[in-house]
Amino acid sequence: MTLKNGRPVTVSNIQTRAGGRRSLGARMRCALKRDKYLYLIMLLPAVYYLLFCYYPMYGVTLAFRNFKPKLGILHSPWASEGGMKYMRMIVEDPYFWLVFKNTITLNIINLLITFPAPIILALLLNELGSQRYKKMVQTVTSLPHFLSVVVVVGMMSDMFNSTGIVNTALKALGLNTVQFLTSASAFRPMYIGSNLWQNVGWESIIFLAALSGLDMELYEAARIDGAGRWKQTLHVTIPGILPTIIIMLILAMGRIMNVSFQKILLMMNGGNQSVADVISTYVYRRGIQDADFSYATGVNLFQSLVSLLFVIGTNTISRKFSETSLW
Repeated sequence: MTLKNGRPVTVSNIQTRAGGRRSLGARMRCALKRDKYLYLIMLLPAVYYLLFCYYPMYGVTLAFRNFKPKLGILHSPWASEGGMKYMRMIVEDPYFWLVFKNTITLNIINLLITFPAPIILALLLNELGSQRYKKMVQTVTSLPHFLSVVVVVGMMSDMFNSTGIVNTALKALGLNTVQFLTSASAFRPMYIGSNLWQNVGWESIIFLAALSGLDMELYEAARIDGAGRWKQTLHVTIPGILPTIIIMLILAMGRIMNVSFQKILLMMNGGNQSVADVISTYVYRRGIQDADFSYATGVNLFQSLVSLLFVIGTNTISRKFSETSLW
């Protein structure tokens, strides 16, 4: 043992400092060897995202090119006006702004109704004393999530057509029948109502998981202070799951420009197209049916940028007023 700077230098100290000076590559090889099976499990989803999510992103350049199928994406000539030809066409297209308004309106109303509903359901289920009844309600409310969109729209068509159960009930009550399937005013309630029925139970699962992690001592302290169930919910339960609610809200804002394309396409007809036509169906018609790939890509790019702005804005506001954010 020798002294260095007044401190004893031992063999273990030398080995510790030598281990600390190991290169990054050596540490990575050590970690790879130690957790090789974990990295192997992660390899499959990583390959999936690389091949099917990140690699196709080069196709976004279609929005700035005059796409020629024979030449392919990378060899098609750039569009005029510095590649901004289709962006100008989109901005000047009045029908695009109609479908943009329809998309925003439908999604905002859908968010205002369907986002709080799973939270309320989770809070109600959390108050149930009977575990058997709680599991039964969870099962019944979650099952519709697994139904195909085609099945759900088919059920609505049978229920709301001119001879369906709803109009039959209206006739029995002496009321006038309503053409729900072709009514523009009935489209949004039917779309949002079916979304609520189909997803409220499934989406409540994550909030139930957050509720199960709350400290029961907080409830005990609240009861000692004389708080009833309502005050316990307001001052213990909701603040406890607030970080989960904020994260889910940020993610929901990222989907504010996305709607269920299949459901919209199946529900849309000449009677309700003025409110039912959204960006995804517009892109389908312009890109697939009309083969205007560059314009359709530009519309989709615009949609993605707006969604990104919503996520960044919501995350910034959340980080400013709370300690919860995505980054």
